Amino acid sequence: MPAAPALTDRLRSRLATALRDRVAGPDAERRAHAIWLAPGERRFAPDAPICRVQGHAAMYAGGMRALLLQALHPLAMAGVGEHSGYRDDPWGRLQRTSEFLAMTTFGPVEQAERLIDRINRLHETVSGTDRKGRPYRATDPHLLEWVHVAEIDSFLVAHQRWSRTPLTLQEADTYVDQAAYVATRLGIPDPPHTVADLQRVLDSYRPELETTPGALDVVRFLLKEPPLPWAARPGFWMLAAGAVEILPDHAREMLGLRLPGPLRPAEGMALRAVAGPLGIAGTRVVEWALADPSELRNSPQSSAVVDRSR
Repeated sequence: MPAAPALTDRLRSRLATALRDRVAGPDAERRAHAIWLAPGERRFAPDAPICRVQGHAAMYAGGMRALLLQALHPLAMAGVGEHSGYRDDPWGRLQRTSEFLAMTTFGPVEQAERLIDRINRLHETVSGTDRKGRPYRATDPHLLEWVHVAEIDSFLVAHQRWSRTPLTLQEADTYVDQAAYVATRLGIPDPPHTVADLQRVLDSYRPELETTPGALDVVRFLLKEPPLPWAARPGFWMLAAGAVEILPDHAREMLGLRLPGPLRPAEGMALRAVAGPLGIAGTRVVEWALADPSELRNSPQSSAVVDRSR
C-alpha cells in the first residue's frame, strides 16, 4: 500500500526539480538560498497580497500573458528583440527575470536593492531604433511603465482567474500599490497604485500598440515553437492556452490569436470553454509541484526567516 504515495512523492519531486531547473537554472540552489534562507529583513509579510500573487502557480501563465501583451508595444519589442537574447537564450532570460521577481518580493531587502541597482545600470546600456527609425532607450520612463503595467496586470488577472483564494478588491489595490515600489526604483515616477489606476494607464497605451513582425515572432516562438523537448510541450501548451484565454480581446486580435470561421462570433465563450480548463489544469499541476516539501521555499528555515519580515 505505501508504494502509491511514494510514487506520487517521487513524481512531484521530479516535476518540481524540472520546473526549478528551467525557471531558476543550473544555479537554482544558490539562488534559492539567497532568496528564501538568507537572513535579513523582508519588505513584505508572507501573507501580503504581492507575496500571494507572485508566489502562486498562476504566475506561469500570467508571465506568458505579460510577454504577449508587452510585445505589442513596438519600441518595447525592439528593445527585447535586439538586446534581451530571448531567442538565443530564452531560459537564461526567464531565469534572470524570475530571480528579479523573487528577490524583490521575497528576498532580503539589502540584496533586493543591490539587484535593482544592477538592473538600472544594465538599462543604461540599452538603446537603439526600431524598424521605422524611432529611437528607444531602456531608461525611458514611458516604456518602463508599459512593461510594468502589462506585467502586474497579467499576474493579477491570472491570480484572480485561477487561485483558490483570489484577492478581495481591497487586496487587489494593495497588490498594485506594493508592486509600485520596485517600479519607482526602476525609474517610473508615478506608477499606478490601484486597480482602477492600472486599467486607466493600460488603456492610455492602446493607440501606441502595433502588430509588428517582432510581436508575431514572439507568438511563434512562445506558442508554436517553444524551446522545449516534445515530451514537455503538452504541459507548456496547457499553460499557454490559459495565457491566451486571459489576454484582452484587442491583444488576441492584434496577435492573430483568433478562432477560425464560424467559431469566431462566440470567441469569448469558446476560448473559455476550451482554453480555460486547460489553463486551470496546467496551473493546478504546477501548484502541486511547487508544494513539494523538498523545495527550499517550503522548508521550516524559510518560514522562520520570512516570518520575521514586516
